[in-house]
Amino acid sequence: MNPICDYHMHTPLCGHAVGEPREYAERAIAVGLQEIGFSDHAPLLSHDDPKITMNMKQLPGYLEMIEAVRERFAGKLRIKIALEADYLPGYEEKTRAMLESYEYDYIIGSVHYIRRWAFDNPEEMDRWNESDVNKVYHTYFDLLRKSARSKLFNIMGHVDLVKKFGHRATDDMTGEVEETAKVFKECGVAVEINTAGLRKPVKEMYPAPWMLKIYCKAGVPLTFGSDAHDPKDVGRDFDKAVNLAKSAGYSEYLILQQRKIEKMIKL
Repeated sequence: MNPICDYHMHTPLCGHAVGEPREYAERAIAVGLQEIGFSDHAPLLSHDDPKITMNMKQLPGYLEMIEAVRERFAGKLRIKIALEADYLPGYEEKTRAMLESYEYDYIIGSVHYIRRWAFDNPEEMDRWNESDVNKVYHTYFDLLRKSARSKLFNIMGHVDLVKKFGHRATDDMTGEVEETAKVFKECGVAVEINTAGLRKPVKEMYPAPWMLKIYCKAGVPLTFGSDAHDPKDVGRDFDKAVNLAKSAGYSEYLILQQRKIEKMIKL
């Protein structure tokens, strides 16, 4: 396996991850990675939920914690400091202010909420039973496009997260994905291959292979993430992720630093 970097991993501050940053870094070295990025869930600006994200008071401690582990592993492992931030309509300027308060290496933008429904939260899964799955999908892709247009983010996270529990649209979503890919390209954001889907009920990486081909054809750049909430998952299934990237037509992936493209690496 090429020394792919894992740009999506968490810490216990989010309330649903285990293991200390040191353990994630040690695991990264053990599986042959040369670079990682911590991108824990940024504070929600709409409401506090300690089971889902850190709060604003904890954010300085998060930065200190990752700065310390970066210093500890200097010369052994490159460590980037990032956040995974939710796109919340109406909170764009507050989100921007939060993200500009520190020199992050990149920001992953994610859609976990449709209005106040956390559609990927197992505790709220019953809502799917009373929802029109096609409408959920259409709304989700619309929010992804708005996320990119907000210019808040560098990478768009798990871009078909709505499939997490196995719910599939019966409408043809090709047009939605093509339009989303066009917007991503225009807005200069990357898409990630996120291997966590293999560990969820859907048993498929994000995004689906046919979707990734559309993003590749549109010229949307690529990153890789395990979405690890446990050290053992760092770099997990990256051999499959590389195969997926190549089969979709990708030949390189993105390295970011201080929210700019540092370089492109050949697969």
